[in-house]
Amino acid sequence: MVVAAPPVIGVLALQGDVQEHLISLAKCDVTARPVRRAEELDELDGIVIPGGESTTMSKLLVNFELLEPLRAKIKAGFPAYGSCAGMILLAETVLDGREDQEQLGGLAVTVRRNAFGRQVDSFETDLDLAGETVHAVFIRAPWVEAVNGEVEVLATVPVTAEAGDAAGRIVAVRQGNVLATAFHPELTGDERVHRLFVDMVRGSTEEK
Repeated sequence: MVVAAPPVIGVLALQGDVQEHLISLAKCDVTARPVRRAEELDELDGIVIPGGESTTMSKLLVNFELLEPLRAKIKAGFPAYGSCAGMILLAETVLDGREDQEQLGGLAVTVRRNAFGRQVDSFETDLDLAGETVHAVFIRAPWVEAVNGEVEVLATVPVTAEAGDAAGRIVAVRQGNVLATAFHPELTGDERVHRLFVDMVRGSTEEK
């Protein structure tokens, strides 16, 4: 019996919490590697866009000549997962962003950049994510203000007094092969979000 090779998932390694994502992915029985060059994209089955600073990452994507090839691959169905700043870069529309900020696209959503930063800065709460309770850490995070009919909402902030203006906001979404969370699962030691993405990647490779 031929055993299939584990998926190869890259982490965009231009800025942000790259190492944490690599560690989380390595626990999910995949080959995880940092990515800095366009030619490395062809060696991957999927990619993670980490948290960091979205405008800085946007500039670096251009400088490293990664923006257009990665944008084209995502548009063609390449699996991608973005956390925090990664969610911002994968969104089609960004509120409170810079006019010169570039988007990778892939999610037909509108996000508000630094939405949590203006209200509660850092924020932690338990979320119901696809029927499971996940502890979520938000750090100057975005939230999703609008989605179209093709986007699946996976999690919202519970409506509690402690949540304030964040109550009820959308913080995890999926559209096809693209997944995004406003929070940082790579910081909690809980690999369930990464495993969800790995399952998406495996499903994508099986369809080829």
